[in-house]
Amino acid sequence: MATPEQPAYRPLQVPPRLTDVAARAGVSTATVSRALTGSGPVSSKTRQRVADAAKELGFVASHHASSLASGRSRNIGVVLPYVDRWFFATVLDGIAGALTGAGYDAALYNLQGENFRKSVLTDFLLRRHLDAAAVVSLRLNPSETEQLFSAGIPLAGIGGSLEGAPTVSVDDLDAGLRATNHLIELGHRRIAFLGGPPESGRSFPMASDRRRGFERAVTVAGLKIDPRWLLVADFTFSGAYQRVKSLLAGPTGRPTAIFAAADEMAAGAILAAKDLGLQVPGDLSVIGIDAHPIGDAFGLTTIDQHARQQGTRVAQLLLQQLSGGPVAASHEVHPTNFLVRSSTAPPV
Repeated sequence: MATPEQPAYRPLQVPPRLTDVAARAGVSTATVSRALTGSGPVSSKTRQRVADAAKELGFVASHHASSLASGRSRNIGVVLPYVDRWFFATVLDGIAGALTGAGYDAALYNLQGENFRKSVLTDFLLRRHLDAAAVVSLRLNPSETEQLFSAGIPLAGIGGSLEGAPTVSVDDLDAGLRATNHLIELGHRRIAFLGGPPESGRSFPMASDRRRGFERAVTVAGLKIDPRWLLVADFTFSGAYQRVKSLLAGPTGRPTAIFAAADEMAAGAILAAKDLGLQVPGDLSVIGIDAHPIGDAFGLTTIDQHARQQGTRVAQLLLQQLSGGPVAASHEVHPTNFLVRSSTAPPV
């Protein structure tokens, strides 16, 4: 009899093996392997029978074993310039969700400067033996893409075209046109633009294209662009708040509307106006781009660029390449849609 100091001995249970699942399901071990890893043709009825047998036995497939059998790591690299910004975090969520559903893991690479970028593209992605790579909002030169292709790593991107790889992005120039035209059609003639700093040659011209859309809409409408109303912030709520508050508190005439190149900046602009005693949209209309959750709280009119769906789509393009399906090395323009809320109205 066991004493409190000597607990009863319990023999270790041997975990179920592939052969046990095969015996329970009445199929071969090869069929079990194909059914559980999705690496070969198995009828839906047999696949379900194998899944039921594995569940009954408590069998967990060995990731390492299936990787050795298939020659794949089942890891896909995701390269991002930031992970603490809403757009990139939401895109990553879309990528990871699609990959997890297909039995893949995402290996995250957050670039931190030019030297780190070189290490990621020339060393880390290759050394980790990844099956594929997704590059978000980063412009790669032909030698960088060729290095990945030479290592047998399929590639897909978000933000703009990459030589030899399928990519996805919204039409940022068109989004800038639509946002500005919305304000013009409401009757606004004094419109400010709130954007980001000029992109480096390593990034796609998202903010610049949205500004070009703004400038084109204003010019076509026969309006003048006041240089004082071309504001540059850092795509953050606080940065936009300070820039817009300084503009609106100035002694000279203020704009009746602001087009912000991102929703977080648009929300900062709304708070700045309200802190100065201005009414939105009575004294100032504000529109953004993103469909950031913060927009709901501010009643923000915006253009939804479906960030999560962009991530899902780029993951699908990679999975299609890994499955051997044909994927054209072309650029897809992802759809957007207008969300009209209470932050925009005709000028008083």
